[in-house]
Amino acid sequence: MKLPGFWLRHVVTVEPYLGVGPTGPQYGPETTVRAFVEEKTRMVRSPQGDEVVSAATFYARLEATCPAKSKVRLPSGRRTTVIAALRRDGGGLPTPDHLEVQLV
Repeated sequence: MKLPGFWLRHVVTVEPYLGVGPTGPQYGPETTVRAFVEEKTRMVRSPQGDEVVSAATFYARLEATCPAKSKVRLPSGRRTTVIAALRRDGGGLPTPDHLEVQLV
């Protein structure tokens, strides 16, 4: 089951991280993603296993592309970086499947 559209009240802008090139970090084209944004400070784990502080999280549909280190602009205008993007997929169960994106 997809995350219901009425939950996606915000729009965030994402520049997906592509990797490191000869001139430094490379990013894909800027895209807009409908999401639900929660600005809340909490401790999370990075993909490397380090404990880091997340100042915001957004929830989007699973088809959103937002790998770790991507650049994000929140509806407030604040620019931030992705710590981790976690797939929450119920595997066919009637759950709201979504992508949880933790931000610095």
